[in-house]
Amino acid sequence: KMRSHRFLRGLMRSAARLAYEQVQAARDGFPDDRTEPLLKTVIRPLYGAYEALVRGRDKRGTLDLDLVELQISLGEDGHVAAIEPRPRLDSHRLIEEFMITANVAAAESLEAKGAPVMYRIHEPPSLDKLEGLRQSLASLGYKLQRGSGIRPSHLAGILRQAADSGHEDLVSTLVLRSQSKAVYGPENAGHFGLALQRYCHFTSPIRRYPDILVHRALIAAHGLGADGLPEDAEDRFVDLGEKTSMTEDRKSTRL
Repeated sequence: KMRSHRFLRGLMRSAARLAYEQVQAARDGFPDDRTEPLLKTVIRPLYGAYEALVRGRDKRGTLDLDLVELQISLGEDGHVAAIEPRPRLDSHRLIEEFMITANVAAAESLEAKGAPVMYRIHEPPSLDKLEGLRQSLASLGYKLQRGSGIRPSHLAGILRQAADSGHEDLVSTLVLRSQSKAVYGPENAGHFGLALQRYCHFTSPIRRYPDILVHRALIAAHGLGADGLPEDAEDRFVDLGEKTSMTEDRKSTRL
């Protein structure tokens, strides 16, 4: 569990620019000249914290849809040479878990200050979608209870049953398609997939506008500068949430 957190403004000095594969190799016992000096003081403690976060995630019963991501390789002529599954390493998952924790901390901090929050909301699946999922899973030999009391842990249990069954990708896809679309908004409805009571996006302000709103809200709430949210910004949060959700959906459709 997250014991405490604080927000401040500062500059970060990076000790090394490392690739995911490089860090994972060091963790697995194959450090190189750049990772060897960081193994004891940085890499091993990071993985220790990650393992603690995974235990918390498992205890919450989150919905972990670890779908295959494809990687495209180009040849010297500029044409596609290969399309292969992208490796999923613990070094990838480690960063994801730390980002989730930071996002929760941001939401908690703003709530504690009574400041506006642009939540990342993921509501439970609708009854119609759950019924469709239940029937599809039944045809594959999996049993999902009826009704609206479905929790992420129930779906996670189905995914565990399907692991190494030969149709785990199909089951993952069916579960994914049953989910509600995640949106942005100022009214907290929790995050079903992550089994979290509060959640916002904070970690990617260079590419997501909702993260910038959260950063500016933190600046204003903690008195960290003059470039925080203006006093009337909360009045626009409903509209901004709808617009950013629409823009995200339009981008996903185009891609």
